[in-house]
Order: sequence, then structure tokens, then C-alpha cells
Amino acid sequence: MYDIARYEEARTVDEAVALLAANPNARIIAGGTDVLIRIREGHQPSAELVGIRHIEELSKIELRSDGTLSIGAAATFSRISKHSLITHLVPALGEAVETVGGPQIRRVATIGGNVCNGATSADSASTLFAFDTVLQIQGPEGVRLVPIREIYRGPGKVHLGQAEVLTAILISPENYNGFGGHYIKYAMRKAMDIATLGCSVNCKVGTGNIVEKARLAFGVAAPTPIRCPGAEALVEGKPFSAALVDDFGKAAAAEINPRTSWRASREFRLHLAEELSKQALVRAFIKAGGKVQ
Repeated sequence: MYDIARYEEARTVDEAVALLAANPNARIIAGGTDVLIRIREGHQPSAELVGIRHIEELSKIELRSDGTLSIGAAATFSRISKHSLITHLVPALGEAVETVGGPQIRRVATIGGNVCNGATSADSASTLFAFDTVLQIQGPEGVRLVPIREIYRGPGKVHLGQAEVLTAILISPENYNGFGGHYIKYAMRKAMDIATLGCSVNCKVGTGNIVEKARLAFGVAAPTPIRCPGAEALVEGKPFSAALVDDFGKAAAAEINPRTSWRASREFRLHLAEELSKQALVRAFIKAGGKVQ
């Protein structure tokens, strides 16, 4: 049973903000793949919803005049994975969102919802962290820009006001030009499963086959998605080698703090972190044009 007391459909972002501000009990719904489950399970009784799915600008994927890639918060995973700008500029993101659920879910689930539910297991989150993504948020006080690493405040919790709407996910050209990226999702099934651990690596190759830049991010390695700056700094500026890859993996495992759950023990997740980070670095390095012996 879906206990929905009120539903209003917004046609513009301004209208959505106004509807939310006028009703402190109202919550946003876009694809509904998370919200409707919470309602059905009784976690959101007498739900009052503001729909944003038909706001055209929230589904757009476009390149701004300064080269920033803008992904509308209501863009579905299917749209993202197939869009030419994604496959050309940030293919690692398209590959990551292809691991979400199954085809039916990806056709309705949105990238904004994946971020705003605050789950550390969100398949897009670690890759967005690796791209140093900035979130564009609109509320009663106007528009603000927030680095994605600052939006999470705990498991299932984000720094988003009740009357605020995430409108776009922004990736600047300095964070995608020349980078190769790779995401690995480890789960108990090949599809329709939540990640036991998610690992995303972006890197850039420099003269002499060095690792010029490295970004490493994990999901399910802490209460929120995280970056591993220590492991990144360890490999930057150094020639690529098998020994460097091993050091990267060890540093990654030393930098995270996973928990034991029914899906996996802390020890197994630490083992996964070491192995997946090594695999992802090698594949990202190759995608960036590096040579692996």
C-alpha cells in the first residue's frame, strides 16, 4: 500500500522550491525508486510529494560555454549511459551507472536521487567523487554550488534543506580532460544487487609513463562515500610499475574504515579495497593512454 496523502507536480524549479517551502512536510519525488519503497514499507506515512520529473531543464545533459559538463539531476541512468557527451568525456561515469539495478530501474532512477538518498553504496557516488563533482542546488535563498564531498553528513543523510532542489551535477574540464577512469562494483550477484564495495579510479598519464594525477574513491568503505588522498599522493608523479600498483592497494586499504555487515565482514572489505583499487588503477591508466608492461 502506498500511503500518499498529497501529490503536486512542479513544472519549473522555481515552482518546485515554492511548493516545498509552502509545505514543510513535502518531499521531492523524481524516479521514485527509493521514495516509493520507503512509502510502501511505512517509513513515510501520509506522504506529501512534489514531483519534479517533468521539469525539462532537470533532464538535460549539456556542455556549458566554459567546458563544464552539466548533468541534470533528473537525468535517468539509461539516458546518462547512452548520451554522447558522457561516452566521449566521462565514460567511466556511464559505465558506473550501468551497474545500477536492472534495465527497468535504470530507465526511471535518476542520478540526483542516487546522490540525495545519501547511501554510501550508491553506484554513481564514488565515480562522482573521483571527478571532483560540484553540485548545483537551488532553494528559497537562491543557487549555491557545493563540492560533492561536502554534501554527505552520515548514512542516508545529506546537507540539503527541505525546500532545496538539486538541479545539476557539474564536472569541470580540468577534472575530465586527459583522464582515464574505471569503476569496479563488487556484489554478491552480477545484477540487481547493492555493492559490497565500490571502487572508482581516475588518472592522468604524464611524460615518461608517470602517474601525473590519481583519484581514488570508494563506496561502502565508510559511512559515506570517500576519497583516499593518501593513496593518491603516494603514486602521483611516479613511473607506473607493478610495485607502485601494489603500494597503491595497500595504502588504499589502510585509509578506509569499513564495517562488518551481513553482506561482508570488515576484513573482507579491506581485502576487496586493496585488490579492487589495484585493478581499477591499472585499467584507468591504460584508458588514459599509459603503457603497462
